[in-house]
Amino acid sequence: MDREIPQSVKRKRIRKRIIQIGAIALGLVVFSVVISMLMKDSISRSALTIGVIDKGNIEVSVTASGRLVPLSEEIIVSPISSRILEIYKNAGDEVEEGEPLLRLDLASVETEYRQKLDEREIKRSRLIQLQIRLENTISELQMQQQIKLMRLQQLENDLVSEKHLDSIGASTRDRVRHAELAYGEARLELQQLAQKIENEKRTSEAELNIQRLELSIFEKTLQENERLLKDARILSPKKATLTFINNQIGAQIAQGTAVAIVSDLTRFKVEAEISDGHRERLSIGSTALIEIGNVQLNSTVVNIKPSIQNGIIEFTVIPDDSENPNLRSGLRANVYVLYGRKQDVLRIPNRGQFRNGRGHYFVWVINGDKAEKRRVGIGDMSVDSYEVTSGLSIGEVVILSDMERFEGREIIKIK
Repeated sequence: MDREIPQSVKRKRIRKRIIQIGAIALGLVVFSVVISMLMKDSISRSALTIGVIDKGNIEVSVTASGRLVPLSEEIIVSPISSRILEIYKNAGDEVEEGEPLLRLDLASVETEYRQKLDEREIKRSRLIQLQIRLENTISELQMQQQIKLMRLQQLENDLVSEKHLDSIGASTRDRVRHAELAYGEARLELQQLAQKIENEKRTSEAELNIQRLELSIFEKTLQENERLLKDARILSPKKATLTFINNQIGAQIAQGTAVAIVSDLTRFKVEAEISDGHRERLSIGSTALIEIGNVQLNSTVVNIKPSIQNGIIEFTVIPDDSENPNLRSGLRANVYVLYGRKQDVLRIPNRGQFRNGRGHYFVWVINGDKAEKRRVGIGDMSVDSYEVTSGLSIGEVVILSDMERFEGREIIKIK
């Protein structure tokens, strides 16, 4: 016959089971922590990128960042304030020179242009009228001059006759003086008329020049209107690719607003920028390398903007092979501008790990089955190497991988 188990025995059994379960749980936690610490303080060698310290030459360079843009690009702006009526092309289309891209509302501009054409004809007619009137005036004065000249000759003959008659006693001295006076008066009138004709010619020429100048100014204004009217038709300036177009039909466009961009997508350049602290290392004609992914292209610095904005200098680099198929508009690129050469220096491979340039950094040096953190000095850089100024020796092996997760460690195991 079964006996009932006492309560004290039951309690002892429960406490024992609880202790056993707790010990197992604690053991699992401790094991996990130990494994985690071991894993945290070690890394697989196969997961590392390593480099060997060597000695050699470096092409000293400074690094800039940039973006690929078309070598040739034209922005088409609206020469007038208008609105878009029709769209003929879309972004990405290939366009030919002179091909229409969109149509603006030109009714008011065309009306103004026709009015100015009529106004030009009026001004031309007025100029002709003025010229005829002035020619008639001068012609009349010249006719008067001929008449006075004939009268002067007659008076001169009369004077000669009177003097002859006076010499033979057939005339009087008063008649001679009267003939002399008439002759002198006619000669002065002829001189006065000649001067008047000369003044009238100069005045006429001045008036004609004023009218011609006004007409010339007006015609230049008319030519400008004609150019505006032509430009407002928004034609492609060359054979290229349409990379942007305002396709909002009915949209109001202010004068000077960009409505389209055509680009030559077969050749490219890099618009780069760098800290103004490197200004003395930049010069037009400097050799540079453009790095896009794993592709490096020889290039040349062709332009440096003279202004500095927010401590940044902008410059332009054109690759020697500007039609390389790896070039794409909008891609980001690293630009290495070469400005010197150093020989027989310690080198560490360049994997972009020392982004702040010269100074001191911590690197991991492999020694057998472990790696230790070491403070080293870094000098100039080239495209593929950094100069080591202190802390490392030739032949030592360093880790080039990102080791940020081991920042708080001094030594790690290499598995």
